[in-house]
Amino acid sequence: MHIHILGICGTFMGGIAQIATALGHRVTGSDAGVYPPMSTQLEAAGIDLMEGWDPAHLQPEPDMVVVGNALSRGNPMVEYILDRGLPYTSGPQWLAEHVLQGRWVLAVAGTHGKTTTASMLAWILEHAGMTPGFLIGGVPRNFGHSARLGETPFFVVEADEYDTAFFDKRSKFVHYHPRTLVMNNLEFDHADIFDNLAQIQRQFHHLVRTVPGSGLIIVPADDRNLNKVLEMGCWTPVETFSATGEAAWRASDATADGSAFDVFCVGKEAGRLEWSLTGEHNVNNALAALAAARHAGVPVQTGIEALARFKNVKRRMELRGEVDDIRVFDDFAHHPTAIQTTLAGLRNQVGDKRIIAILEPRSNTMRMGIHADSLAASLEKADQVLLFAPETLDWDAETVMAPLGDRCQVLATTDAIIRRLRTEVQPGDTLLVMSNGGFEGIHERILKMLEERT
Repeated sequence: MHIHILGICGTFMGGIAQIATALGHRVTGSDAGVYPPMSTQLEAAGIDLMEGWDPAHLQPEPDMVVVGNALSRGNPMVEYILDRGLPYTSGPQWLAEHVLQGRWVLAVAGTHGKTTTASMLAWILEHAGMTPGFLIGGVPRNFGHSARLGETPFFVVEADEYDTAFFDKRSKFVHYHPRTLVMNNLEFDHADIFDNLAQIQRQFHHLVRTVPGSGLIIVPADDRNLNKVLEMGCWTPVETFSATGEAAWRASDATADGSAFDVFCVGKEAGRLEWSLTGEHNVNNALAALAAARHAGVPVQTGIEALARFKNVKRRMELRGEVDDIRVFDDFAHHPTAIQTTLAGLRNQVGDKRIIAILEPRSNTMRMGIHADSLAASLEKADQVLLFAPETLDWDAETVMAPLGDRCQVLATTDAIIRRLRTEVQPGDTLLVMSNGGFEGIHERILKMLEERT
């Protein structure tokens, strides 16, 4: 079968392309931006990529068009598909019908930590010899790619609450029908498609409704928003986790930075995890992954051994380089809660050394200013903040960041950010770059500047 994918260079759709190729289909695809790293992965898999939205890409006509959720009515290829009556589907629906049917699906949902927890879970299953399939919205460094078909019934999927496609406004995750479900946390996000938290909670409850009674739902012990979801109705056993409080899965005797802690499962000590990750949020992610893996048959001690060898996902506190005792980290944080927890973990790691946070408020929700009231407070643990504020922002960055005083500089271009760093950064500093996009390649440009300065 010939499958053409629209929006193929997104992490999710690129994963669909790789899995479809593994199933023996001929896969082609179009996107507005065809660039590494996804373009490199796809081309290596023999997938023909086309730049732009020219309907000629659909000649000869494919057997199926898989439409990414970034495309909407008015797009030339979408209009061509509808006018010609070509068969089309969404990525989540295609995955559900052609890959997930009959498999043991382990889904990881939540506002924060989905990619990291799903990567941990896939690695635990891999370490246990279960060779799972997976589709993750990032690149787990233990695997080096974001998706694979797998060789056993087990399949790990990052379960996103964003909408499915222009013709299907349900959240992606309602298609997956997991047997094991992790819900890490729940906050208001995606203000471009949800009007309020209650709408997101309703979508999460649609997901809860799909988990069988013989399955398992894993949730934090103290998340009020998720508790309200479960109060709408739950027909599946639930296990809780907590890095700091009482729960079925809990941590004890943790180091200040979270790099080591004892794991307790249903009141019994299961072992001590010493690993390369830090932060209370990652302790929670680990507990959730261990619980999900145990439900699939992995002994807790085996899971702990796997996480001791876990390499964090690309763009999750990824060290991009070090010059003159100045470290440059890249992180995907783009919500005040994620920003705050990332900085807290880094502060515990570096002690009283200077942290310079460089933030691009790029997500739709951030650009709309939905979280403006909590943004400055989320950056409190940074010694200095450089905020990228192009004209496309819908809010006054100077006013929003005023609580930080002269610790924060609002800059309109990435060139201005780099010029500022050139004069201010000192040996021993840690630079934390936070964005859910490419940020105009600022990481490599900072490292180049530092090398030229020495």
